[in-house]
Amino acid sequence: MADEVRVEIAGEGDLVRARAQGRALADELGFSRTEATLIATAISEIVRNIIVHVGTGELVLQPHVGERRLGMTVIARDAGRGIGDVEAALRDGVTSHGGLGLGLPGAKRLMDEFSVVSARGEGTTVTMTKWRSRDELERLRERRRRRG
Repeated sequence: MADEVRVEIAGEGDLVRARAQGRALADELGFSRTEATLIATAISEIVRNIIVHVGTGELVLQPHVGERRLGMTVIARDAGRGIGDVEAALRDGVTSHGGLGLGLPGAKRLMDEFSVVSARGEGTTVTMTKWRSRDELERLRERRRRRG
């Protein structure tokens, strides 16, 4: 398993690549298809924000393999103008570009941990993590072995 996966964001094609990389890592970590879809959807929302609001950025996917649990952290960074009011941006319906205003709050609902750090003129970093129990991975591996 890779230590981390990096995806440069510069356009719509990178959104597809970022989703695919997120799904692949989620699968490696043994997340269910449903959980992998939640992770991919959260990635889509965050990457789309980078594309719409800034144009370029970076996505970093990090696996976490601990004694009791497994997880995947997604870090999205841009060097844009920053978010003036992060608390407002995390509320449904708040938008600065005529969208639905569901990107950040939607991604937050899909993940277990979520934070936004933004500074005017310096950019924004969104960090979000999805966790699962390590026992679930062992059960999944056992089922896969039995199926052959």
